[in-house]
Amino acid sequence: MASDIVKHYPVLLKEIISIISPQHGGTFIDCTFGQGGYSKEILKYKNTKVIGLDRDIDSQIVATKLSDKFPGRFLFKNTKFSKINNLKLKKENIKGVIFDLGYSLTQMKDKKKGLSFNCTGKLNMQLGQNNFSADEVINNLDEKDLSNIFKFFGDEKESKFIAKNIVKERKLGKIDTEKLVWLIEKTKHRKNFKVHCATKIFQALRIFVNKEISELIFGLINSAKILKKDGILAVVSFHSLEDRIVKYFFKNLTKSKSFSRYVPKLDNKKFSFEMPIKRPIVPTEKELIANPSSRSAKLRFIIKKEDIYEIETDIKNQFQELLRIEDLSQKL
Repeated sequence: MASDIVKHYPVLLKEIISIISPQHGGTFIDCTFGQGGYSKEILKYKNTKVIGLDRDIDSQIVATKLSDKFPGRFLFKNTKFSKINNLKLKKENIKGVIFDLGYSLTQMKDKKKGLSFNCTGKLNMQLGQNNFSADEVINNLDEKDLSNIFKFFGDEKESKFIAKNIVKERKLGKIDTEKLVWLIEKTKHRKNFKVHCATKIFQALRIFVNKEISELIFGLINSAKILKKDGILAVVSFHSLEDRIVKYFFKNLTKSKSFSRYVPKLDNKKFSFEMPIKRPIVPTEKELIANPSSRSAKLRFIIKKEDIYEIETDIKNQFQELLRIEDLSQKL
C-alpha cells in the first residue's frame, strides 16, 4: 500500500557529493548502503564506480536494481564495513569512502528487526550477521552488565535502577519489547520527556547487539588504509558517542602531538592525512524541514595525502573501556 512506502532521505547528500567530487571519476565505497541514496547520486557521474556494503541482507533488493541499471559500475557486498580491507581492492582507484551511521526509516519500521520502542513482541535489534539478539541480552546478562551497557552506550543516568528492575521482573517471566518499555516508563516515572524515555536504553541495546563500537573503530582504521592518495574518508554520525570516536580518530591521524608544552610538536610524516574543516558540517534549515530526523547529523571528513597502507593510531587504547563493555557479549 502507498501508506507503507517509506521515503528515503540521504542525509547531507549535497555536502557529501561536494566533498568527494565524483565528477572527477574513480571508485567510491558506500559503507552503509541501506537504500542506496549516496550510491545512486554518485553513479549519475560518468567514470565512477561504486561498491556498496551492508550487513543487512534486505539491502540486496535495492542493490540488485542498481546493479541492473549500472552494469559493471555497481557492486554490492553483504558484509560488515569493518571487513572492508578483506575486499580485493588493489586495482581499484579508491577516491572516497562514505559512512552514514544512522538507521534508515525502513529499518526502524521493520517490526521483525524490532529496533524501535514502538515495536511489539520478542526483542531482536539484529541488523545482520549477528551472534545474539537483544532478547538474549535483556533476559540473560546480570544487573551490573546491563547497567554498564545502558550507562556507556546510552548515557542513561538511571541505568542502575532500570537494570535492577529488569532483573527483578524477569524472574516472573521473559521480558519482551512491550514489557521492557513498560519497565523503563515505570522506573523513569517523570513525565513530559522531550524524547521517549526508552530512547537511550534502545540506543544502547542496538549498539551492543550490533557491536557498533568495534565495527566503527575497525571500519575507520581499515578504510583509512585502503584509500588512495587524495582520497576522502567521510562520516555522518548521529549521536555523541559515534561523533566522539570519529572526531578522535580524525584528529589522531591529522594532528601531531607532543608530551609537554615545552617540547615543540614533531614534524612527523606519519600523519599523512589532513582535515580541511575542523568543525562538523550540519544540515541546513532546508534539509531539517524536509527531513527532521537529520537534526542530530554531523559530517566530518579527512583527506589522505600519501599513498600508504599502514597507518598509526591509538584509537583502540583510547576507547578500550567501550570495547571492554562490548566484550560482555562473550557471556551470552
